[in-house]
Amino acid sequence: MDQTIQWFTEQLAVHQIALNEQQLAQLERYYELLVEWNEKMNLTGITERDAVYEKHFFDSISLAFFVDMKEKRNLADIGSGAGFPSLPLKIVFPHLQVLIVDSLNKRIGFLKHVVEELGLEQVEAVHGRAEDVARMAQYRDTYELVTARAVARLAVLNEFCLPFVKPGGLFAGMKGASLAEELQEADYSLKELKGRVSKQYELRLPNEQSERHIVCIEKLAATPKKYPRKAGTPLKQPLVK
Repeated sequence: MDQTIQWFTEQLAVHQIALNEQQLAQLERYYELLVEWNEKMNLTGITERDAVYEKHFFDSISLAFFVDMKEKRNLADIGSGAGFPSLPLKIVFPHLQVLIVDSLNKRIGFLKHVVEELGLEQVEAVHGRAEDVARMAQYRDTYELVTARAVARLAVLNEFCLPFVKPGGLFAGMKGASLAEELQEADYSLKELKGRVSKQYELRLPNEQSERHIVCIEKLAATPKKYPRKAGTPLKQPLVK
């Protein structure tokens, strides 16, 4: 076992997560595809192997340190980019049914290729704006867990993500810097979108020591009909008072 994999598996073991040979092979193939496709299109600024394992794979899986994935049946990842955090989570917890939404068709093409190459089942990658996809009956108020990783400020993210969460479900926003200011700003959007902050967590990446914050927002009731507003509006006019 090489050093990167040894480090990675030891770090996950601290959190009672053990990976089998197949899962490790899937992650390694994912890394190879990421680097290969990154030469043709901009997927990530991080391509060095150690860094991908820490800043993409470990960072994605870190959500499972705080949210019991075995309890969750399905997951929607909004603005997934190159597949983070949903695909590493799917590899580690294969029972999850996963929806990935991204507005760039080229990225969706990459994600579909990864899913096929890794032999992942029950993963749907949808090209579209979150605001439009959340209006479709099959996705609205449906998911036990919804994630977004460093996509936008929380007041905007709430409108992108909470419409996908089923009442009683959870939206986990994965952020870098401290959330205090964003949480204050997001107060009105939470009221409007029937969400309530239930937990906040912070961790540091083991090698790099950069901060990560995860905010868990519980969905209290179905999404009001007027939300999300039309595509582009949440970013231009966030729900803030």
